[in-house]
Amino acid sequence: MKSYAETAGAVQVADTAVVRGPNSVVVRLSVNGTLRNMLIEPRVSLLDALRDRLDLTGAKKGCNQGACGACTVWVDKRRVLACLTLAITCETREVTTIEGLSDGVDLHPMQQAFVTQDAFQCGYCTPGQIMSAVAFLAEGHATDDTQIRDWMSGNICRCAAYPNIRAAIRQVRDEAATEDPDATA
Repeated sequence: MKSYAETAGAVQVADTAVVRGPNSVVVRLSVNGTLRNMLIEPRVSLLDALRDRLDLTGAKKGCNQGACGACTVWVDKRRVLACLTLAITCETREVTTIEGLSDGVDLHPMQQAFVTQDAFQCGYCTPGQIMSAVAFLAEGHATDDTQIRDWMSGNICRCAAYPNIRAAIRQVRDEAATEDPDATA
């Protein structure tokens, strides 16, 4: 009698032999500038692939329905809800998580502003909030508090730290404007 590995076939993933199940595929993702191979079922969400397969736990599983924004990451520098994105659809794209935002030891200016402005309480939503804020600032969508509120509306904070979140975003926007007066955001 053949073993499961002989029947299903084995595949080399991340330098180890892994048994390929009948519905599994090898997916190669570029995450935070590093190519990573993993064996997953085609229906695995990007969030589950990041957290469960790659041990990148910054993006949080809040509602798992796309309503809270806690799982926000970037795919090709655009904000996506990782819980609603299939990992397999990101195979030829660059995925950036909160873990890839800082420059080594130095925090990204938005991360530092969240600390300075005390823009979190429990911190659960913070990675998604930061990823959204950095992206829409780069898009030029932070001219006033109303615009900040609108563009952050997909990121929910159950602790209601919204005034401090907006203050952190304004801080980064204003610092960027003083560094580069020609910058739009």
